[in-house]
Parts: sequence; C-alpha cells; structure tokens
Amino acid sequence: MKVPHIKTPLPGPKAKAIIDRDHRYTAPAYGRVYPLVVKEGRGMVIEDVDGNLFLDFMAGIAVASTGHSHPRVVQAIEAQARKFLHICGSDYYYEPMVDLAEKLSQLAPGTEAKKVFLTNSGTEAVEAAFKLARYHTKRQHVVAFHGAFHGRTLGSLSLTASRSSHRAHFGPLIPGVHHVPYGFCHRCPYQLKHPSCGIECVGVLEKVLFRYEVRPEEVAAIFVEPIQGEGGYVVPPPEYLPMLQELCRKHGILLVLDEIQSGFGRTGRMFACEHWGIEPDILCTAKGIASGMPLGAMIARDEISTWARSTHGSTFGGNPVACAAALATIQLLEEGLVKNAAVVGGFLKEKLMELRPRFAEISEVRGLGLMIGVEFERNDGSHAPDAKLRDRVMQKCFEKGLLLLSCGESTLRFCPPLIVAEKEVATAMRLFEAAIAEAR
Repeated sequence: MKVPHIKTPLPGPKAKAIIDRDHRYTAPAYGRVYPLVVKEGRGMVIEDVDGNLFLDFMAGIAVASTGHSHPRVVQAIEAQARKFLHICGSDYYYEPMVDLAEKLSQLAPGTEAKKVFLTNSGTEAVEAAFKLARYHTKRQHVVAFHGAFHGRTLGSLSLTASRSSHRAHFGPLIPGVHHVPYGFCHRCPYQLKHPSCGIECVGVLEKVLFRYEVRPEEVAAIFVEPIQGEGGYVVPPPEYLPMLQELCRKHGILLVLDEIQSGFGRTGRMFACEHWGIEPDILCTAKGIASGMPLGAMIARDEISTWARSTHGSTFGGNPVACAAALATIQLLEEGLVKNAAVVGGFLKEKLMELRPRFAEISEVRGLGLMIGVEFERNDGSHAPDAKLRDRVMQKCFEKGLLLLSCGESTLRFCPPLIVAEKEVATAMRLFEAAIAEAR
C-alpha cells in the first residue's frame, strides 16, 4: 500500500478512545505533540490503531536507527530472551555485556584504552559522567551551554539549559554548574559574524567565566553536544570543538561529549565528533545504540576511569537483551547504514535547501548526515523565530502522514531511521512543501 495513507480523520475513533484512557491514567508530564497512537512499526512506516500509515522522519527522536523492528535486531533480541532476561551486571558477569563494552571501546574516538559503564538511558550516562568527572579530578565545578539538553534527572537537569520550563520548580539543582552561550552562528548571542568573531563563544570562557565566576583549576569538566539536539540541531562553527578541546587540555579539564542524539551513525560518521577530529575524555551515548531498546553508555579513557569498586552501579543498565540488540544494531551500522546516512542525508539537505528560495520563512537549513534542522522565522523583516508557524507546519505534516518533531525555538528536525532511501526523501519533501504552503 502507498505510504503515507491516511484513511480517517486524525485522531481516528480507536485512537481517540486510547487517548481518553491515557489522559485518565497517565501522568500529565509527558510532552505529546500530536495524537499519534501507534499499533505497529515496520522499517520507515508507522501504522496507527485505526490503520493510518505514516512515513516516519523522527525515528522516536533519533532512536530507531535501523528502522522499526529490523529483522536482525528482533532475531538477536529473541535469541537472548530465550537464554535469560536479566542478571544484574553490577553483581555478575555475562558475555553480551562484555562483548558490547569491548565493541564500544573499539568504536569510540581516540587510540587510548577505554572503560565502559552501561546504563538504561542517556540521562543516566550523563549522570555517570558527572560523577566520574568529579571523582577523578577531585574538582567540583562543571561547565555546560545555553541550549544544551543532557537529560531530566537532577544531575543532568542541572546541565540542561534548552528551555527554562525543563528546570522550573525543581530547584535547588546541583551546585557548581555554570552555563555560557553555545556556538550558534545563525543567532549569535554576541551579535558577531563568523569568522571575524574570533570564536568569541569559546573565548568567553577565559575572558569572562574563568575571570569572574570560577577558577579553571576548580573545573572538573566541560559538557558539550557536538551538535545541539533539543537546542535546535545547531552545528557549531568548525573551529569551535577543537578550540574547546585545546582549552580543556590547557587547564586539565575533562572534555565530556554528549553524543546521545548525534551518535551511532546519525551524522554520517559513527560519532559526530569525528567530523572535527575530536577525542573526548568521556563520551556519553544512548538513543540509536540499540534500535529502541533502553540502553546507554558512558565511555571514559582508561586513566580517567579510576573510581573504586561499588562506587557506581545499576540494576538494569547493560541488560543482556538490550546488549544483544546493540550488538546487532552496530553490525548493521558498520555494514552500510552509517554510509547511507551520509549519502541520503546529503540528498535530504540539498532538497531542503531548494525550498529556501520559495519560502522566505525558512531562515536556515543546517545539519550533518540525517540530523538536519529547518528553522522558521517571521516574514516581517524582524528575523525573529516563528515557533507558531513551525508548530503549524508540524501539525500539517502529521495530517498528511509525515512524522516530524520540533526542537529549539523554531526548528523542525529531520532525523529519520538510517535505512531511509532517496525515494522516501522525495515523498517527504513533497508533503513538507505542501504543509508549509498551507501553514503559512
């Protein structure tokens, strides 16, 4: 059947009934963006409970890296589930956990030996990195960036600064966390232009933060996303990450890269930091690591992973079924999906760029591989972000059967499964263009 295929008003009758039950029994904290009630996922296609078929260009927020229910991932899950579902990795040993730790150590950028701590999620990977950075350096302070999203548990939330609503009424948060603006050239917080700016967004650390707020020898780590995710799919200027790395080495500060959304082939490299030749001290990953199974990892250089036995742990982190899914996922990525993300991602970005001359409301198309953001602004000469138009476009896309998600102030993100083909991009572009035309 042709995809997408919308045969009922949205939401349909079965979806409405389930949504009503959800509203009655489920905590209202979840941020549902449109009334999609999923019945089944196959590859690039989501079917809802009323039989409507959607083309998926959000992949569960960049999680379904191999598409929905890839047969080889499902086979690996089934095989492990028949052996055993759970043995606590903090207390016992099992081969899938060791296999995955070994593989991740080999994949992570840099030639030095590494140690891996497995978690259930990205926020837990960040929490582990936060703790290890303080433990190893014996320093208390850390630095993060405006626009950053590192998670919602208390430590990672203290680093998060993508929206004040994420932090509201949860204080006091973890002390010793300092924020500075990220390298966002399109909306430079210093009203400067690249490259004549001298990369002020890095220079401000020594000029301002280390001068007025905290001495660099008291800073344990700098946490940074190579490409900001929830902050708007922001790609920093090319000098940004190398300069941050140099600054960290100068002051003995650990460089912690949050690749939870950008890792595992999403940008056309296994990890986004490889585009700039960066070798982090600690790397946090999750989302696309296991095709949808709950898993995250903190990968640290061996000489940094100095914490003692039982200093940190997890009952479910590194679950054997999730590890099996991750190993199958990585094999598929290495067999061609990372390359496909680079090739088809280039095609997608080219087609999105072709829309800019026709729609003045599109102020920028940015990204790498299959991590691309389209930013909308008001078409009144003010160049102000236009979140209302962005949200209308997203809703129109949903009504037409194209699944997208928002991020940043006024950005729509394109992060389809890495199996996406050019013909599916062409279909998505036709629907996206029509949605903009209607929404504007």
